[in-house]
Amino acid sequence: MTVAALVYRRQGEGLPLVLVHGFLGGSEMWAGQMAALAATRDVICPDLAGFGDGADQDAPGTIGGHAERVLDLLDGLGIARFALLGHSMGGMVVQEMVLMAPARIPELVLYGTGPQGVLPGRFETIDQTRARFLHEDFGATVERIAATWFIERERAAGFDLCRRLARKVNVQTALASLSAWEQWDGRAALPDIPARTLVLWGSHDRSYVWSQPEALWRGIPGADLAVVPGASHNVHLEKPALFNLLLRDFLASGGD
Repeated sequence: MTVAALVYRRQGEGLPLVLVHGFLGGSEMWAGQMAALAATRDVICPDLAGFGDGADQDAPGTIGGHAERVLDLLDGLGIARFALLGHSMGGMVVQEMVLMAPARIPELVLYGTGPQGVLPGRFETIDQTRARFLHEDFGATVERIAATWFIERERAAGFDLCRRLARKVNVQTALASLSAWEQWDGRAALPDIPARTLVLWGSHDRSYVWSQPEALWRGIPGADLAVVPGASHNVHLEKPALFNLLLRDFLASGGD
């Protein structure tokens, strides 16, 4: 069976930079980064299957399945080497990508994410989220989750965008994602990540508590760490100027 190519947004010129969104997100959430980085980077933002403008596609049931779909997209675009950023669930996806194609990814940013899919210390357990998807109003449940991504919750400037993206997701995609998290554990593979890596985390993240980015930072050889104060899970929407500065500085210092 032929699998449809992922939908994506693309802007800019230069060395390719691929931004992979997280759970209930979509490529549209990277608009600020595309505008800020397009002068020096060819910025490519896929919609993972089941999310954003790809909401009509069936979501894979594994993190590896998502990773393969993103690599297939880049193959189709003729992109051999690229810097890679993954946020939240997208951070799990890019960890798999860099293990599948280590020679293609010289620079890696792991943002608001961790190496453990079970998400210890999350604002609620995976089982609690699954039960709410199945037994409570689905739209209200995804909006409640999106609110946890911001310190100011529903009052945050980026909340309306995230609420709209979350509303595009269907129950199949949501449940498949939770199952994919439960099956995935990247901790043993951290020493095998060869890419120059930046771990970036908001100090009030309710989805990925400190033990998760700490494990990435300590487990990946030579990884750098940036902790953004006064921000939660969506630093790029809460403090976009600082986020973009950190990202530009990391990419510029690599020389690749």
